[in-house]
Amino acid sequence: MTFDELGLAPEVLKAVAETGYTVPTPIQAQAIPHVLAGRDVLGIAQTGTGKTASFTLPMIDKLSRGRAKARMPRSLILEPTRELAAQVAENFETYGKYNKLSMALLIGGVSFGDQEKKLDRGVDVLIATPGRLLDHCGRGKVLLTGVQIFVIDEADRMLDMGFIPDIEEICKKLPFTRQTLFFSATMPPEIQRLTDTFLHNPERIEVARPSSTGATITQVLVKTTRDGKRDVLQRMIEEDNVKNAIIFCNRKRDVSVLERALSKSGLSAGAIHGDLDQSTRTKTLDGFRKGTIRLLVASDVAARGLDIPDVSHVFNYDVPSHAEDYVHRIGRTGRAGKSGTAVTLATREDGKYLAAIEKLIGNPIPAAKEEALAVPQEAAPEASAETCDEEPKEEKRSRGRRGGRGRKDKTEAAETPKAEAADSDAAAERSEEHTQPEPVKAEERPARRERGGRGRERDDDRPVVGLGDHVPAFILRAVKLPKKTKDIDEELEAEAEDA
Repeated sequence: MTFDELGLAPEVLKAVAETGYTVPTPIQAQAIPHVLAGRDVLGIAQTGTGKTASFTLPMIDKLSRGRAKARMPRSLILEPTRELAAQVAENFETYGKYNKLSMALLIGGVSFGDQEKKLDRGVDVLIATPGRLLDHCGRGKVLLTGVQIFVIDEADRMLDMGFIPDIEEICKKLPFTRQTLFFSATMPPEIQRLTDTFLHNPERIEVARPSSTGATITQVLVKTTRDGKRDVLQRMIEEDNVKNAIIFCNRKRDVSVLERALSKSGLSAGAIHGDLDQSTRTKTLDGFRKGTIRLLVASDVAARGLDIPDVSHVFNYDVPSHAEDYVHRIGRTGRAGKSGTAVTLATREDGKYLAAIEKLIGNPIPAAKEEALAVPQEAAPEASAETCDEEPKEEKRSRGRRGGRGRKDKTEAAETPKAEAADSDAAAERSEEHTQPEPVKAEERPARRERGGRGRERDDDRPVVGLGDHVPAFILRAVKLPKKTKDIDEELEAEAEDA
């Protein structure tokens, strides 16, 4: 089947032909005719199969007839990240260059004023992230009552990022008679509930098993240690003839740290994560596409839908905590029928996450052939199960300090000369006066007190040595008042008698 058989307009076919594509992918071949017919579509396909073109091409064809009104877009496309939204906008520019369609991109990190000017003129295609779109709706700058085609792309990623409540609020602002196109790589129960609510008798198109990985991707599992992970990564980059690669980390902080470490090692590296401003993220992605940046260290913001051609390797520097993210990460390579390699660096602590990934994809990840060479010789040996049950080091140190003081006291007591007490009669008398009382028999001990009182758990009322019942002699000693004081007292008494 060719694109000519799908029923697209000549202008669209001409633009597609200029890009070099002649044969549609399975998701495109099945979805485009239903979209042109006005049906709701539920598309399920693994990443890298051409889902974006399966809705952009028929939308350009349908929107070429009609005219937009001010602040009332004719179509709406929701994307989970700024990069995906910008990528969809590029698709519309590429495939719609022979159609006079206006377009607006509503994403964060861009001035509200520029976006509002485009909305005031009226747009045929509105591409937005949920948060920025709701901001414009709250300001009264956009009305969604004129939307004819509504697209939710990468729905499972929307779920992971917590956008489902925003999507539900946006759907309430849309007309009931709209056409809804719903695309996702996986179908968790929450997404299924969403489709049942907002799609009307949709045409379900499933060209691959949910959560399956591409057949052109060679997967490799390398076992290492936490401290030796960076050395393993650098050695594989240098020895495996890596043309370019995307390296995924779980945390934004680790992305920045790893990018700086690779750059100091003389490797061309760039970083992209959610805390960077939009201009920096766009510049880094452009550099990676053009080849000026060889290694792209990224968080999962780059794991979904980014179409970067000819990525030879994907490295999971951290094993993803969500199994579905593994499918999307490795889908950045092996795209459009090309081969790719996905390497996952796993430590002993990642066993639970690896088991979830292998259960999801339906088969184990093959281990590296020279696994022993991947672990640095200087790396510490892996701890045994007994080691995991030991108490923390800080607690050990604290206990050691306490124990050290106790040993010190005992040592000092042992080193005290015993002859001093024997040679001094006064010391001997004091020793006799303060002799330790005889131990109280068990049956004579009073009952234990209730727990409490300065943290003591028990108290047997034994006499405390060192606090005798006698009154110190210096307290009973007579005190002579100064002579001046006596004179003052006599004068006061005399004055009182005279009064």
